[in-house]
Amino acid sequence: MYFYGRAGMMKKRGWSCVEEVVSKAEMNWLAIDADPRFQLLQRKKLSLLWGLMAFSVVYYFLLPVGAAYYQELFKIKVWGPVNVGILFALSEFVVAWTIAGVYAKRANKTFDAMAAEIIKDAHNIK
Repeated sequence: MYFYGRAGMMKKRGWSCVEEVVSKAEMNWLAIDADPRFQLLQRKKLSLLWGLMAFSVVYYFLLPVGAAYYQELFKIKVWGPVNVGILFALSEFVVAWTIAGVYAKRANKTFDAMAAEIIKDAHNIK
């Protein structure tokens, strides 16, 4: 038997669906936005995202700055034709995936729990 749409698939798997819990018409979005728990969630997310973004921008620009001003360092051979510059450039991918992993771990551990609590009480927030 096929279930079309996300809600149908979630029902089939036994997962709860936000649309089933709270009707969008009953939501007081301004009250939710003013809720201290929601404000805390937003502050935590923004501080993490700005920190990760600042780190990634600095790390990204270290490559062109290093290639321009520290050419001798970047030319050092590590193994065969592989030099420090190539390794640093490849490390950009590792750093990008690490940043994504850090965000995903924090979101799964902290942000999702905070959001679930807000969603659970959303219809009571006035």
